[in-house]
Amino acid sequence: MLAMRWAEPFVDPSWAFELKWDGIRAILTFGEGRLLIRSRAGNDLSARYPDLAAHAPERPLVLDGEIVAFDESGRPSFEVLQQRMGLTGRANVAEAMRTTPVAFAAFDVLFDGAEVIDEPWELRRRRLELLALAPPYVVSHVVPGDPTGLWELVEERGIEGIVAKRLGSVYRPGERSPDWRKITRFRQVRAVVGGYLPGEGGRAGTFGSLLLGLHDAGGLRWIGSVGSGFSDAALAAIREALDAMTIGECPFVPDSELPRSAVWVEPHLVAVVQYKEFTGSGRLRGPSFKGFTDDDPTAITWQAEGPDGPG
Repeated sequence: MLAMRWAEPFVDPSWAFELKWDGIRAILTFGEGRLLIRSRAGNDLSARYPDLAAHAPERPLVLDGEIVAFDESGRPSFEVLQQRMGLTGRANVAEAMRTTPVAFAAFDVLFDGAEVIDEPWELRRRRLELLALAPPYVVSHVVPGDPTGLWELVEERGIEGIVAKRLGSVYRPGERSPDWRKITRFRQVRAVVGGYLPGEGGRAGTFGSLLLGLHDAGGLRWIGSVGSGFSDAALAAIREALDAMTIGECPFVPDSELPRSAVWVEPHLVAVVQYKEFTGSGRLRGPSFKGFTDDDPTAITWQAEGPDGPG
């Protein structure tokens, strides 16, 4: 179940509010002493996070939540989590577990001895609290009615945002429902990487920026480039992956503003980018790279991710 984008916090006694965790959305299935971790795209992440399996409850259970890692200040950080993920991950999982431990912030129960998705949110929430989960599992804190204090914490600590959930609402798998609303400090977009610009100076061996697009009715629509937010390690690792994906033809629909010096790649990578706004011509203004997701690139559309989409 996915949340709709909402412009700003609001006060309403028929809603509850919690932090928007800056991590990887995942469904955890417990049973017979085993744990299956699946991403939002349905990919099996179990081998990547064995530290979660080591503390798994033994009862049959399905939880929805986010895999998170924390920075030095104790703030959930997607950038830190990238050290356990795909392109910027470490080959040695045991070493990664030691240097970049993760937690699972649970915010919903889908199965608890039986399927419970048709129960109202309050009952599912009560089930979650009664589980008494032990670290590295945590239950996302909820504030009823008035998120003012929670939003102040978000701004003070530089957290991504909050999520509002309507009381009485059921869980709708696979849907982006108006019963959940996400309210963020910064705008974010998921975008497909279709190419890159060669780097100069200190980046001569890596790349200058990634060219981004969103699928539209006519094909992959170019929305601009992102060249900031990359660590040195990420630049090298991403360039290595891009070299293996290079193609001879532009994957974007024709656009007179596409850079002539671009190197084209297969449009398989999905980047998460923070930005200020979309310009009138449909370009990202002030973009900064945050990381990659394993979302299906064909699902990254202008309708879903563009300025007027549900987000």
